[in-house]
Amino acid sequence: MHSTDETIAGVAGKAVKEVAYHRDHADQWVRRLGDGTEESRRRMQAGLERLWPYVAEMFAVDDLERALVADGVAVDVSELRGEWDDHIDALLSEATLTRPDDGWTPPGGGRRGIHTEPFGYLVAEMQHLHRSHPGASW
Repeated sequence: MHSTDETIAGVAGKAVKEVAYHRDHADQWVRRLGDGTEESRRRMQAGLERLWPYVAEMFAVDDLERALVADGVAVDVSELRGEWDDHIDALLSEATLTRPDDGWTPPGGGRRGIHTEPFGYLVAEMQHLHRSHPGASW
């Protein structure tokens, strides 16, 4: 919200409420499923274990982002990790889930356009409707 770029600052200002809503919604589901039935807890824990290796990439900063941070355009996302960890640790505790160990991290590159094969299928699925009806508006 404090970006030197007015457009980015404006979008960020509007997104704050939306992000807060989605975070609250996700938190509620984590609590409900983690502290729910044996089956829901098992599945939530399995999901955490499967996705946890990708957490580090959310806080990775490359040279371009460092330059944007230096110019006051962007936020240094690596500085957000501590607050995120605190929130997640409290949430997982409430949900009776166990935080996975930080260990193996898959090779990064998603922000640089380096993706695995399944990503192509996901993008195609998401673009299907738009490409099937060019010029349509929703």
